[in-house]
Amino acid sequence: MSGAGELEGFRLWPGHLSRVEQEALRDEVFARLKAGPIYVPRMPKSGAPMRVRMTNFGALGWVTDKDQGYRYQGVHPETGKPWPDIPPRVLAIWDALSGYAAPPEACLVNLYEGDARMGLHVDADEDAWEAPVLSISLGDTAIFRIGGTVRSDPTRSVRLASGDVCLLAGAARRAYHGVDRILPGTSRLLPKGGRLNLTLRRVTVP
Repeated sequence: MSGAGELEGFRLWPGHLSRVEQEALRDEVFARLKAGPIYVPRMPKSGAPMRVRMTNFGALGWVTDKDQGYRYQGVHPETGKPWPDIPPRVLAIWDALSGYAAPPEACLVNLYEGDARMGLHVDADEDAWEAPVLSISLGDTAIFRIGGTVRSDPTRSVRLASGDVCLLAGAARRAYHGVDRILPGTSRLLPKGGRLNLTLRRVTVP
């Protein structure tokens, strides 16, 4: 479990996707970015830009901006159009590994480039708290940090490489987690380098 095994509900499948499968999923993601382009989200209240750019696939997408803050909505905030569908390959991974009966409604796509990182946070905007969160890594390796259910709890670092899949369920579903940094040049999957992270979430109670 690479350093986070003591936290109930955290699971890691290193190298779950082969190189061929990673390339196929990369291409499926890139194809959907034409209809749901990557954009710069803004922090609530301050309007400061986040370091990580993002988009979404699925019926719902997680967004944030200065005026309305964190939320889920059915359309892209810049195009006003529905989000592209979640790739079937991604849904198959959820079915195989999540242990949850209902399908995900949101696939948040985060693009980490340069010094982009994600501070410690808990995914708390969903009504379906009992549903796990499943994450698929593509591209450069990330230093993922996970702690406990209180921000001041001790944390552990886990390397997430291209093709790795991890799951936050049970106690880990409410754990603080984030990305300290990415390690440039650790993968050649993305033409311009960087890391794509696909995070699957069930938003509404089935």
